[in-house]
Order: sequence, then structure tokens, then C-alpha cells
Amino acid sequence: MMVRLLRSGKWEFVWKFVLSSLLSAILGAAVWTFLNKEGVEAGASWAAAVVFLLVSLAFGYWVSQTTQRRIDALQLSLKQLANGNYEVRLPVAGELAYMELHREFNELARQLEERMKWLQKIGEEQIMQEAASNEAAVMEERKRLARDLHDTVSQQLFAIHMSASSLPKLQQLHADKAAEVLQQLIHMSTLAQKQMRGFIAQLRPMELENRTLQEALEKWFPDYCRQNGLQGELDWRIGEPLSEAKEHQLFLIAQEAMANVVKHARASGCTLTLAENERQVVMTVQDNGAGFRADEVKRGSYGLSTMLERAQKLGGTAEIMSKPGSGTRVKVTIPKIWKGDAEDGK
Repeated sequence: MMVRLLRSGKWEFVWKFVLSSLLSAILGAAVWTFLNKEGVEAGASWAAAVVFLLVSLAFGYWVSQTTQRRIDALQLSLKQLANGNYEVRLPVAGELAYMELHREFNELARQLEERMKWLQKIGEEQIMQEAASNEAAVMEERKRLARDLHDTVSQQLFAIHMSASSLPKLQQLHADKAAEVLQQLIHMSTLAQKQMRGFIAQLRPMELENRTLQEALEKWFPDYCRQNGLQGELDWRIGEPLSEAKEHQLFLIAQEAMANVVKHARASGCTLTLAENERQVVMTVQDNGAGFRADEVKRGSYGLSTMLERAQKLGGTAEIMSKPGSGTRVKVTIPKIWKGDAEDGK
């Protein structure tokens, strides 16, 4: 097929070149003949040459513009395909070389669309099967909470214990230093209490059962921000209902992203946005914290690997963008390829 494509493309340019040459020669000869009849023999050759050149340039410009437009259309379609628009198609019409190329592109796009639809369907089924396994989910949550408790409250309590143990002797030797340590104890105990409240809030069941994702977030997000001293804003811009699996994954990703804001960002505020376009659901979590440089963060930190894995189960992706002093932005994109049970009935 590629050989036929190259051959047809080759002969297309050959006949255009021949046509351009013939047209230029005819017009040049006509000018030369006309000028000779008028008695302008000295400049007839130069005038014919100029006409020949101008016609050739005009014809070449037209051919190049036509070719460039087709290349631009193909490049734009490839870019749309790479960005998740699997419905993009090129018109199968016109010259043979481009007809074959467009036909092959459309077949590739159709295959990708079918495969992505199948992968998202399998992913949603797998997600719901995993969600039904409550025991495994509970064990995973217990491990995460135990890990977070060890990394935060446990270390805070140990520091409080060490400082409190040294306080009586320090009061005898350095009263001023003892007062400073006492203030540190008050600060550490307040922080530990705040973190414990957050963990207790997480232990309370927060399921999506009998709630839409919007209802669940409107209840959970303000409470979570208030408990952790954040000014939170929820921006919901989704009109169409989402499948149960998409809502389940987006809720878990939102929880993971917000936990990262509390643990790492040192932020005073954040915005959780859920929006959609014709082909994608996009969730972003933007904080106003300290930010970081990408090369200073270990691979897998900030929970990106977990969020990315959850998004990839539905054919989506997750990325973190940050700069020191400019906060951090988590963006999760999930394509709307698989429509759920509605497509099963087709």
C-alpha cells in the first residue's frame, strides 16, 4: 500500500510540474510572438522569460500551499489524536495520494478509539470489583493511616516526651530556656492534636454509596479543609452524569491530592475544580503553598504514582506542576470514551 501511495504521490507532482512547464512555455511563447508582431524584437526574449518565470512561480506557490494545507491538517489531526480526541477523522476525498493517507489515518484512529473504549470498560469493571472487596480496602487504609501516624503524630509525641523529660532540670539551670521549651511543647502538642483530628476524620466512613460525587465532595471537602486550617474552594462544572467507576476513582484521587496538600504544601488555601469538555473529565487541585522543584523530589513522592495508577485504569493520566513559591497544581484527565451501561444496549 505504501508503494502505491509513493507512486501516486510521485506521479501527482510529475504531472503538476509538466502542466506548469507547458503553461509557462505557452504563455511565454504567446508574449514573445505578440511583441515580435508589434516590432519589439529586442525585448521579446526577456519578456517571454519573465512571463515564464512568473507563471512557474505562481504555479509552484499554488502547489506548495495546497500540499502545506494538507500537511497542516494531518499534523493537527495527529495532535488531537495524541491529546485524546479519538473521534477525529480526515476527509477521504481528492487526490489519490492523500485519499490513501487519510484512509490509513482514519483506520488508525478508529482502532485506537475501539481499544481505548475497551480498556476503559475493562478498567471500570475492575474498579467496581475492587471496590466491592471491602476487606482489602480496609487493610490498605489501615496501613496508610499507620504509616501517616508514624510519620507525623508518633514523631511529634516522641519529641514532646523528650522535651518534657528535660524540662524540670532545665527550669533549675536556665529558667529563660525552660520557658522557651515550654512554648515549643505547647506548639507541638497543638499540632499533634490537629493531626489526630484529621486522622479521626479520615477514619469516619466516607463512602459514595447513595451519593453522587458532587454530593460527597460538597460534604467532605469543606470539612477536610476546615480541620486542616485551609481556605478551600470547590468549583464543580460538570453537567453530564459520570459512571460509578469514574466517580469512585476521582473521589479517591481527590482525597490523595488533598492529603498531599496538608502534608507537603505548607499552604493556606486550595481550590478543587472538576470540569468537563466534549471528550474529557478534568480534575485539578491547586494550592498556594511553597511549591518545589521537580528535580528535588523523589520519584513517586507527592502520591503521584498512586494518582497516576488510578487515572490510568480509566485510560487517563495525572501530572503535577509546581515551582518554588508558586504553589502546586495536580491535574487529572480522564477521557469520556466508555459511556457505561448505555453503550451496552447499542
